[in-house]
Amino acid sequence: MKISEKNCVEFVEVLASKSAVPGGGGAAALVGAVGMALGSMVCNLTIGKKKYAEYEESVKETLVKAGQIEKRLLNMIDEDAECFLPLSKAYGLPKSTEEEKKIKEETMENALKVACEVPINIVKVCYDAIKLHEDLVDKGSKLAISDVGVGVQCLRAAILSGQLNVVININSIKDEDYVNKVKTEVDTLVTEGVKICDEVYAKVERALGK
Repeated sequence: MKISEKNCVEFVEVLASKSAVPGGGGAAALVGAVGMALGSMVCNLTIGKKKYAEYEESVKETLVKAGQIEKRLLNMIDEDAECFLPLSKAYGLPKSTEEEKKIKEETMENALKVACEVPINIVKVCYDAIKLHEDLVDKGSKLAISDVGVGVQCLRAAILSGQLNVVININSIKDEDYVNKVKTEVDTLVTEGVKICDEVYAKVERALGK
């Protein structure tokens, strides 16, 4: 059974166990999917309402994009686990001789880059999801605006969590060009994404008179 196919109780139990996967990456992907699902709910509660007729087509487009993002993030739960396996095996390689040390170092370098792939994509996809919430906070049903707020906070946590999972891996990578490229790309998306999340959440608070 895929990790993403476990029920909520099973997922939390295995997450709390000694098992190497799922870990922070899988948790980030799941939280991101939950955040986007709330955006989809807002879309579904808005479509068909006369009060929001002018936004009908736009919200329908958002719903389609949101569904794609949800599936992508759910798939990343298992992808993250798969990409972590080479790294977990690399840690166990022998290093008694100089040759073994060299092999382990090269294997670790490659495995760390593989382990970075999904967290990098989590950041990218969560950024796209955050942009959809930025649109929804103005166009979605005001009866569900609190759900936009909850959704964007889930995505805020997910994008920051994705970044942390990138950082812990690139901190051990010696390829400086790779590290600088990844760090610049991820940090830019996270900084902008968090800024948008905070702006969206502030709009939600104002709308609720908080």
